[in-house]
Parts: sequence; C-alpha cells; structure tokens
Amino acid sequence: MAQSIQSATPLQAWIAAARPRTLPASAAPVLAATALALRNGAFHLPSALACLLISLLMQIVANFANDLFDHEHGVDTNARLGPTRVIAAGLIAPRQMRRAILLTLAFTCLLGLFLALRGGWPVILLGLAIILAALLYSGGPKPYGYYALGDLFVFLCFGVAAVCGTYYVQALTLPLSAWWVSAPIGLLIVNILVVNNTRDITTDKATNKRTLAVLLGRQAMLLEYMTCIAAAYLIPLGLWIFGLIPVGGLLSWISLPQAVILFRRFSQSDGRSLNKTLADTAQLAFIYTVLFSIGILIMR
Repeated sequence: MAQSIQSATPLQAWIAAARPRTLPASAAPVLAATALALRNGAFHLPSALACLLISLLMQIVANFANDLFDHEHGVDTNARLGPTRVIAAGLIAPRQMRRAILLTLAFTCLLGLFLALRGGWPVILLGLAIILAALLYSGGPKPYGYYALGDLFVFLCFGVAAVCGTYYVQALTLPLSAWWVSAPIGLLIVNILVVNNTRDITTDKATNKRTLAVLLGRQAMLLEYMTCIAAAYLIPLGLWIFGLIPVGGLLSWISLPQAVILFRRFSQSDGRSLNKTLADTAQLAFIYTVLFSIGILIMR
C-alpha cells in the first residue's frame, strides 16, 4: 500500500485521503433514520438527501483533519501500520489540506443552512457540535481522541446525533424509537475505531497517544468489540418486544454470522492484517443497517 500510493496521481491522493471505505458506514445512520421516518409517515426527501450528503462530507472532513492534525502532532511515523497518510507521504501539502477542509466545511454548512431553515436552532447547535467533534478529535491543543474519548464521541456523533438529527429534520419531532435505533448503529460504528486503535497500540504508545486501547490493552478491546456486537443485535429484539419497531427490525440478525466471523478474526489478528478487519467492520455496520431498514419498512 505504501509503495503504490507513493506513485499516485493527485486525484488518487485525494481519494486516498478521503478514505472511501469509511463512507458507507457514515451513510448508515441516515439510512436507518430515514427508514424509520418512512415507516412513521414523516419522510421528507430533500432533508434526507441533505443529511446523507452532510454525513458523507463530514466523514471526509474528519478523515482530512486526522491526516493533517496527526501529521502536525507527529503521530504519523514510518512505523504506522494503517493506510498511508497522504501528508506524511508528501503527496498533499498541509496548506492544501487546510484549504480542502475549509471548502468541504463551507459546502457542508450550505446544506446545513437548508436544514436549519426547516428545523430551527436545534439543527444549528447540532451542526456546530458535529463540526467541532470532527475537528477536535485530533486537532487543537488537547485532541480528545488522544485522551481515550474517541469511542464515546464516535457513538454520540455517528449514533445518537446522526440518527436523531436525520429523523428530526424530516419529522420535526423526535420519538423514543429514534433514540433507541441510534444505539445499535452507533455501537457497530464504534467497533471500527476499536479495531483501528487496537492495531495502533504500539505506535500510539510511542507517540504518547493515549487511546482507550493504549490504556486498557488488547483484551479489553476484544471485550468492547464483543459487547458492542451483542448489544447491537439484542437492542432490536427489545425494541420489537416493547412495540417500538416492527418484527422486521430483526432482519438485521441475518448479518449476525458475519459479525461472529469478524470477532473471531479480530481476536486472532494483529498488525497490518487488522486493516482488512477494519474495512469489513465498516461493511458490517452498513449491511446491518440496510437489513434493519428494509425489515422495518416491509414487515409490520
């Protein structure tokens, strides 16, 4: 990977910086919230499309920001096990990345303005919070991602904020079911970070990046990964039992064998081999959400 990206064209470098394999997972919460809105008769197509674009763009902003700020903090060394960072590889200059972040944020804010006109001040506050979360994960004097808070903020941003925000701008109300639906989506996306930080335990220790994986160790990360999977598949069962979603939500269980395989692979792999596990964990979050969304729409 490192050798192939060194000879990349400018377009290929920017595509690599955007990390396209992470994008389906960022679309998952929008899909789940929109399916719930459709089921409840609250679907609003322009808002749903705006949320989808915003979610994808904010994921790209976060990826750009991590590439830039990790480089500035000296985290991206030659010992890095993850995909090559384009700034560290000399393919994109830091000033170019700053401009790209600002331009992407500007376009995102234009889309957010449309949603704010529909949803009012709660949308503005939520949007500002998401922007700050994307930038401060690895940026600023005290990046929260360097202090074992990444897992919590990923759950809040990709679970609670993304699902509930998407539902709210369509329905202009927020039922209990939206809050609960956000949980399994957020937990499965947290597992992407769990794999990422487990892979990087050694290099993060060397650069004084104190992730939860660094503080608690690999075995704790295996437990976190397993717990997130278990909760993600049990929550729809509880929601159906209490009448918050139809039985179709259990269609997500079709992806359970894939989750079990991924956990086994995660427990038996280390180093660069975890890059494949990370990508497949992101894929699981998307597949789970697609199945869940189809289920609550076609099965009453």
